[in-house]
Amino acid sequence: MKKVGILGSTGRVGELLIKNLKRHESLELDTLYASKKFDFTIDENQTVTNDIDTLLKNSDVVIDFSLPNGTEALLEEAIKNPTALVIGTTGLNRHQQNLLLEASNHMPILYATNMSLGVAVLNKLASLASELLRDFDAEIVEMHHRYKKDAPSGTALTLAEHVAEARGLDLNNVRVSGRDGNIGERTKDEIAVMSLRGGDIVGRHTAGFYNDGEFIELNHTATSRDTFAKGAIRAASWLTNQPNGLYKITDCLGI
Repeated sequence: MKKVGILGSTGRVGELLIKNLKRHESLELDTLYASKKFDFTIDENQTVTNDIDTLLKNSDVVIDFSLPNGTEALLEEAIKNPTALVIGTTGLNRHQQNLLLEASNHMPILYATNMSLGVAVLNKLASLASELLRDFDAEIVEMHHRYKKDAPSGTALTLAEHVAEARGLDLNNVRVSGRDGNIGERTKDEIAVMSLRGGDIVGRHTAGFYNDGEFIELNHTATSRDTFAKGAIRAASWLTNQPNGLYKITDCLGI
């Protein structure tokens, strides 16, 4: 059995990871990193630490659903004590992304802005549609609960990257994050990524392709965070058998 540590264990996905790992066939929960109290019940004999080095040393693989600063601290320590990492934290800045690349030279790391099988398929379909419908206007809309801190969502940005790359475009040069006032007509290559926030929406992402007389929209809706937890656990089981490098969720799923 491979030992699993969790960073971000006090969060909503962390709670689901703990629950799902209790009945996994090849992985066992070992250590939880927690910087604050749990608002749900954990086993009395569960190992809990606020030291990242201890988390890494106790684990064959660490699953991270924390915040960007937590992921940064994890990567810095992991370079000194290499351990397989599954990272689902979104909103990483450029320095943190570069640190991710550097760390992957020392250990296998799977980074995904969304661990869902459905979203992985959505990215594939959106890429195909973007390439085939090159003259259609491409727009992306994401919806999340009121508590989400980053916008646009990491999932939406990854989706937009697939759409842009299929057209030979650099997303950084064509992305629009808002429209307000007399801004003129939409340009040919621009790709809007818009964010809506409210209620308890787990996550909904739409890639739309619009032309005169017709349009097509590809949608994915997450109805439970359990899909993210289960996807991360599947990724962790797969990653422990991989050589050093940076992997995507599509590598794990074989698509």
